[in-house]
Amino acid sequence: MSRTVIDLDDEALEAAARELGTTTKRDTINTALREITARYRRLRALGEARELVAEGALDVDILLDKSKYRPTGGQDGVHDAGADG
Repeated sequence: MSRTVIDLDDEALEAAARELGTTTKRDTINTALREITARYRRLRALGEARELVAEGALDVDILLDKSKYRPTGGQDGVHDAGADG
């Protein structure tokens, strides 16, 4: 963890804290950094999935067809939809 002195936009910080549900500047900034990183990772993954669909390497209709899911039985006898495991 590093310590850095910076000037912050107090209104933007307060708005971010409200959106994120944080109470301290430190938590707000750290949470915002994690959130933006996760957001861009998801956007990249979505872009890659779109490319796969465009190339025909991924069929979204198959993925969305829940009748194709095979139930799997756990040790407790409860059946979950998903991959074999």
